[in-house]
Amino acid sequence: MTDRKIEIYFNDWCPFSQRALALLDKTGAAYDAIDVTDDPVRESEMVIRAGSTTVPQVFVDNTLIGGYTDLRRLQARGHLEATLGIGSGLQAAA
Repeated sequence: MTDRKIEIYFNDWCPFSQRALALLDKTGAAYDAIDVTDDPVRESEMVIRAGSTTVPQVFVDNTLIGGYTDLRRLQARGHLEATLGIGSGLQAAA
């Protein structure tokens, strides 16, 4: 469980979006999934927040973490759970 607010903007046909969602699912993190596939209003919101038109875009406590590659980089370095505020990563950071 996490006290952090995790949001992911995604597109349902994007393989990187699907991988990012699967990676978040694997961590057990609770998150808000925001589908911008057919929602130009939410897509515009994402572009304003992230400064990018690419998906996915992941935010933790309103801070941009990045996309799938950035999540994988955090995972490879052993920092993903701590960044998300969950699991052993949170305990190790305490």
